[in-house]
Amino acid sequence: MFVDSHCHLDFPELAGRLPAVLEAMASNRVTHALCISVNLPGVPAVLRLAAEHAQLYATVGVHPDAQDTPEPTVDQLIALAGRPKVVAIGETGLDYYRQTGDLEWQRERFRNHIRAARACGKPLVIHTRAARDDTLAVMREERAGEAGGVMHCFTESWDMAQDALEQGFHISFSGIVTFKNAESVRDVARQVPLERMLIETDAPYLAPVPYRGKTNQPAYVRHVAEEIARLRDVAPEEIAAKTSANFFRLFRVDARAH
Repeated sequence: MFVDSHCHLDFPELAGRLPAVLEAMASNRVTHALCISVNLPGVPAVLRLAAEHAQLYATVGVHPDAQDTPEPTVDQLIALAGRPKVVAIGETGLDYYRQTGDLEWQRERFRNHIRAARACGKPLVIHTRAARDDTLAVMREERAGEAGGVMHCFTESWDMAQDALEQGFHISFSGIVTFKNAESVRDVARQVPLERMLIETDAPYLAPVPYRGKTNQPAYVRHVAEEIARLRDVAPEEIAAKTSANFFRLFRVDARAH
């Protein structure tokens, strides 16, 4: 079985055809999926997905790219984290790729998410892009390792992966690992210890080969597992089993609940 550790089923590309998306998941032996919040106004829809479907779980958080949106306080995040089937805080982190100017607001938001995760004892889902040094520095300063979590959709260097691993984090790979121009990501996928690896789609984005350029969905996460298996010269079933077990352990999800 496979688990999609990061997707956005509330986004319009997928929400309008949810029954077909869930059916495709089942047909491809994807037993669970984690639906990720990106802003506070969208949290109710994510919570509703988790409440209505046994195989779906939720996070609460505000994406670093979300600039014109209500700013979450530590107390708000802690309260939301107590809702049923919320298993993590995020996605949060730093993204300097699209934003310019003084980005202290991004760093402060990231710090609040880490503080909330430590306070409520739930792991973090961290997004980082073009912000390697600051991401790792804030994680260390705020003791993110006490909460643990995952560096989602990892596209950085092996050095950054090692630092995150040393801080107690997991590394998650998306469909990018199947792209021909992503050799650096494949290199990291060859080296990350299997007991600290997750797989994801980030649906509706980043569909893996052979669906690249199309709308992604959780059913396609098996292609991520198959590519990692090829890179490591192991059976896809081994990647499926290890990454699924890691998901259940990290997010404290009952594997039988689906």
